[in-house]
Amino acid sequence: MTIADRWLLPDGIEEVLPPEAWKVEHLRRDMLDLYASWGYELVIPPHIEFLESLAAGSGSDLDLMTFKVTDQLSGRTLGLRADTTPAVARMDAHTLRQDGPVRLCYAGSVFHTRPATLTASRTPIQMGAELYGHSGIASDLEVISLMLETLALSGICQPSVDLGHVDIFRQLVNMAGLNQETEKDLFDALQRKDLGVMEALIAGASNKDAAAMLMALPELCGDLSVLEKARTVLAQAPAAVQNAINVLEELARDVKARYPAIALYFDLGELRGYNYHTGVVFAAYVPGEGQAVAKGGRYDGVGEAFGRARPATGFSADLKVLLRLGSFDKPSEEAGAKGAILAPADSSPDIVRQLRAQGERVIHQLSDETEGFDRVLKNVSGNWKVVSTDW
Repeated sequence: MTIADRWLLPDGIEEVLPPEAWKVEHLRRDMLDLYASWGYELVIPPHIEFLESLAAGSGSDLDLMTFKVTDQLSGRTLGLRADTTPAVARMDAHTLRQDGPVRLCYAGSVFHTRPATLTASRTPIQMGAELYGHSGIASDLEVISLMLETLALSGICQPSVDLGHVDIFRQLVNMAGLNQETEKDLFDALQRKDLGVMEALIAGASNKDAAAMLMALPELCGDLSVLEKARTVLAQAPAAVQNAINVLEELARDVKARYPAIALYFDLGELRGYNYHTGVVFAAYVPGEGQAVAKGGRYDGVGEAFGRARPATGFSADLKVLLRLGSFDKPSEEAGAKGAILAPADSSPDIVRQLRAQGERVIHQLSDETEGFDRVLKNVSGNWKVVSTDW
C-alpha cells in the first residue's frame, strides 16, 4: 500500500463522522434507557475471547464470521466477537449464576469476516436484549414487544413481523429418519424453496408421511390462516409440531393485542439460526429493505456449553441500520443544534465552566478561529456576557 492509499479502509469497514456519530450515540443512549425501564441490566462483554467460548453452542456459521488471532500470552486462538449472544450466555450461566429470570442488554460493535449481504457493514453496532430463566410464551412476548419498542424509538413504527418455529422442521426430520448430512442439505434447499432438490433429498426417508409433510413446508406461509391450514397438513406429525403451531397462534394473538397495527406473517419453513435456535424465531422487516432490521428467537440450553443450561430468548439489531432506515433525529448540543459559544483566550475560566454546566457548548478560541460559532463570550464593561456574532 502506498502512502497515497493509506487512508483507504477495507471493504465493509466504515467510519462514522460528525454529526452522524452523535446521532448514533444518542440513539444508543436512548435505547439503553428504554431497556433499563423494562428491567434489563447492561453488560459489556469483552471484544475478544478464546475462540472456544465465542463459538460455544452457536454453530458453524458464526465460526466462519469470526476473525481469529493467536494470543501471544497463551498461544491459544482468540476471536473477535461476531455476535454478542454467546458472551452474554456465558455471563448468565457462569459469572452471574442467578436463579429465576435474568434480563440483560448490551450495545457494542461486533466484527464480521464477511458482510451478511453485499451492502452490509462488517462492523455493526449490535444492540440487543436477552431474557434467561423463563421458558413460557410470556418471555417470548416480552422480547418481541421490546424489539418493537426499539424499532419505534428509532422511528420505525409499523414494521412487519415474521414468525416461525424451528422445532417443526426438526421434529419432521427426526420422524423421517434423515441423517445429519441430508438434514443439512435439506435445510439449505428449504431456505431457497428449491422443491426439486428437496424432493430428491427426501426420497430416501424411512417415513413417507414425514416426507410429504416436509415437502409441504415451503407452502405453509402467509397470514394467520396458514396456521389452521398447517394443523390439517401436519396432522400426522408428532405432538410437538402441533404444540409449536399452538404456541405461534397464542403468541400472535398476544402481539396483536399489544400492537394492533403490526402486520404478522408466518413461515413454517423459516429456519433462521437453525443451528442454535430451539423454538420461536422472529424477524422485523420494512418495505424496500431485503434483510431483517431486527431478529431473534428462543435458544434454550445455550448456557449448557458453559456448565448451566437455561431457557433463553432474545433479539438484536444493528444500530447503524436502524438510524439509516428510521426517522430518529434527536437534536443535541453536541451535534451543534444550539450552536456554540466562542470563548477568547482571556475569558474567565469560572464563567466558561458555568456555561458548560448549563449545557452550553463553549470552545476556547485558537488563533484566528472564526467558524462554527453563533455567539461569543465578550467582556462588556468588566462583565463577561454571551452576545450574538454575525461572522
